[in-house]
Amino acid sequence: MKCPFCGYYESKVIDSRPTDEGERIRRRRECLGCGKRFTTYEIIETLPLVVVKRDKSREAFDRNKLLNGMLRACEKRPITFEMLNKAVDEIESMLQNTLEREVPSHKIGELAMEKLKDIDQVAYVRFASVYRQFSDINSFLVELKKLLADKEPH
Repeated sequence: MKCPFCGYYESKVIDSRPTDEGERIRRRRECLGCGKRFTTYEIIETLPLVVVKRDKSREAFDRNKLLNGMLRACEKRPITFEMLNKAVDEIESMLQNTLEREVPSHKIGELAMEKLKDIDQVAYVRFASVYRQFSDINSFLVELKKLLADKEPH
């Protein structure tokens, strides 16, 4: 493992433990060149997911792109990065557990909206407005009415 401080290629593992989700291994390392410590994360290599976009073009699934979109929807809201990271982990896990290697972008957007609906309703509406390309105030009202109807006891 290359040291991020000095570039030396050898280090020793000081501590190793699974992360909270159990999906990764966190390793604390010490550089054998400069002696500084740093942390690495080891993940299981999975088959690549391909996202099929609205225009039928394809690109590799990028969890950071999903996380960034969700972060934008949550700006100035009382939502921790850990909450969003966990939601993205869950979405990615759901996608990996399907037998499909190609996933339509609308499916990823719907999963993100479901997670955001549980986390923060304002963030959900913000994300939905971009994802569903709301064109006017009526589009917002329709979505808000659906949200309110979901909250009412049945």
